[in-house]
Amino acid sequence: MAEASATGTDRAAILLLTLGEEPAASILRHLGAEEVQQLGAAMAKMRDVTRDQVGSVLGDLLTLVSDKASLGVEPESYLRKVLTSSFGERSAGNFLGRIFQRRGSSGLETLKWMDARAVAEMIRAEHPQIVATILAHLSASQAAQVLSQFPVEEQSNIAMRVARLEEIPETALDELDAIVDQQTQESEALRAAQVGGIRVAADIINLLDDKDGNVIEAIMTDDYELGEQIKDSLFVFENILGIDDRGIQTLMRSVQTETLSMALKAADTAIQEKIFKNMSKRAAEILKDDMAAKGPVRLSDVEEAQKEILVIVQQLAEEGQIMIGGQGEQFV
Repeated sequence: MAEASATGTDRAAILLLTLGEEPAASILRHLGAEEVQQLGAAMAKMRDVTRDQVGSVLGDLLTLVSDKASLGVEPESYLRKVLTSSFGERSAGNFLGRIFQRRGSSGLETLKWMDARAVAEMIRAEHPQIVATILAHLSASQAAQVLSQFPVEEQSNIAMRVARLEEIPETALDELDAIVDQQTQESEALRAAQVGGIRVAADIINLLDDKDGNVIEAIMTDDYELGEQIKDSLFVFENILGIDDRGIQTLMRSVQTETLSMALKAADTAIQEKIFKNMSKRAAEILKDDMAAKGPVRLSDVEEAQKEILVIVQQLAEEGQIMIGGQGEQFV
């Protein structure tokens, strides 16, 4: 079916086929008998629907939802959840990349919707400074996933370059966007923006699998003062004490009990008490019993559980659901 010849009914049928059986059924229940008959017939006739056709339909949906501010939803977030549920994270990212290319987003913006491994493969051959600038435009969570795809010996160099970034001239961003354009078919350039810096580098390193501190040590070997600044800005498990009670309660709703009990086994008493006081008395007692029942545990298991919680903390902070306090100031 050629995209240009697709009717509204055809495009609606493609959308329903894309969403899967249960979501499609939920939508059809709200339609009249004649509409259901038309859509059912169109769905039955569908053959060899291409990814480009699906991307076009989803792009139209995103534009439509974006125009409906009264819906009270964030369209990009909504569409990502729908696609992830239907196709999985990686395919959803690829679809979103195509959609945002069609909507005129910049190449750098398009990368934010792509799978981390795909981004890493795309920029792997670029100069470390270009890689650092691209990472600085991504969320800390995605940037960490991308950076983890690089050899360990390259990670410290890239992280150090992120920390040293300040304001990027518009001409430099134009050149960078042109590089991304070669891979994503995007031509619109970004304006100058404040990117990078100590905080961004620290957020990325926080989410790396760098328990031994090898990345920080390598940075300090090359630039001791810069490494110290990044180290001071790293978010560690003890910084949970800087989250207010409401934030702790929000965090607890996102953490599995098994992970929490393991993470608290080697935590300071102050952290344990902060967690306990933000739980119901019964829930706190159950958690304490669970911790006691574990007996001796491996330190590596505790560290892994704490890291899982830190990842959740970072995600909640980026979403604005909690605020992290540290080093005498607040940041999100």
